[in-house]
Amino acid sequence: MHNNITTILKAIADPTRREIFHALVISATALPITQISDQFEISRQGITKHLKTLENAGLIRINTNGRERYCYADTHPLKEVNQWLKTYEEFWDDTLDNLNTYLDKS
Repeated sequence: MHNNITTILKAIADPTRREIFHALVISATALPITQISDQFEISRQGITKHLKTLENAGLIRINTNGRERYCYADTHPLKEVNQWLKTYEEFWDDTLDNLNTYLDKS
């Protein structure tokens, strides 16, 4: 589980990859790699490397149709990260509640 989370967090740590992922999420459809690369001032080879990182993290899928490769977002891996973060959110909520109770008694 934690290995998946590490891979996902590394993938979204880069601002360009976050922008690519965001563009795919809001498009709600598959986009050709050429259209994605046109949105950035990076070489197509650079975009392809970013896409590969996102694909390895499970955040995008790439399908080939003829000569064109299409990418679409898969947000399901973010649920695993969200679950992991909820553990810490619950910890801090409990800690702050305890602090509040302590301060109210003082």
